[in-house]
Amino acid sequence: MNDTTSEKMENEWEMGPQPIGRIMDELTLKPHDLVAASEDQITHKMIAKACKGRRLTMRVRLKIQTAINKVTGKEYPLASLFNYR
Repeated sequence: MNDTTSEKMENEWEMGPQPIGRIMDELTLKPHDLVAASEDQITHKMIAKACKGRRLTMRVRLKIQTAINKVTGKEYPLASLFNYR
């Protein structure tokens, strides 16, 4: 694998800042708030990756969605938290 291929693969995983980060900032939520509220096993690192835009599996995105919905009492669809498929 050459440098160009490695860069391309890395860029495919980096999606840029995600709406979940903005929502958490607006609501002054910290990653720990979601981790503590979650009944699923999620970590602070998963939340940090979600906010920064690291591509996550659907399973992890759903766990994070469930946690933020529980903390806020709202029903955020995935599309409003993550702007990639």
